[in-house]
Amino acid sequence: MGRLDGRRALITGASSGIGAGVAIAFAREGADVAINYPTEAEREAAQRVAARVRASGRRALPVCADVADAGEVDRMVDETIAAFGGVDILVNNAGIAHTAPVEEIPIEIWDRLIAVHLRSVFLATRRVLPLMYAQDYGKIINTASQLAYKGAPGLTHYTAAKGAILSFTRSLALEIGTRNVNANCVAPGATRTPILDAVPDAVLEAIRLSIPRQRIAEVDDIVPAYVFLASDDGRHFQGQCLSPNGGDVFL
Repeated sequence: MGRLDGRRALITGASSGIGAGVAIAFAREGADVAINYPTEAEREAAQRVAARVRASGRRALPVCADVADAGEVDRMVDETIAAFGGVDILVNNAGIAHTAPVEEIPIEIWDRLIAVHLRSVFLATRRVLPLMYAQDYGKIINTASQLAYKGAPGLTHYTAAKGAILSFTRSLALEIGTRNVNANCVAPGATRTPILDAVPDAVLEAIRLSIPRQRIAEVDDIVPAYVFLASDDGRHFQGQCLSPNGGDVFL
């Protein structure tokens, strides 16, 4: 406890799933947390996460923004600065899911999925880097996926975005290597979050059996990787990817 005392975190896609778990864990470690959510439909969920952050004695800021939109990202960061005075930790976690073979993916779905997963990482990182340079401190953690390494049928758009996030993070790490800013990834394996809600039980069982640990992760299995990279314990990690995946992929 206390590994993030006094830090100010902004987490995209934090109203549910891994993002919500990371927000709650960061608060328990002493951070104030801005909880991004995409639409008014997620407001109540974001408020519930905020309540749990406040229950840990930390400040919480639910902020609605489409992270694929440059203007909304700027507003989201501005609101976080106004509330907390700055941003020390950025977790680019927002994501959506869609499944279809390549020839059946509508172009608008491809573009939207790439925008939410990948364009958002660029926009938020581009906005906070000058702040982190000025304060000579920052942690950027991007959510990838173990599927970026192994691929998955029906998920070419998703895996393409996640693979690009890995590459973006590595190049960013080379750009900022001399500064006191760390950029890394977490690539979770299959995890019980709302993204899996529409997956048939038979498919989930097949996924489970393919994992050496023989189980699909819970959010609490994934969150410690983010806490580690956000803390000073992860100070010598740069351009790396931690993948809590139960042995599904060996990095």
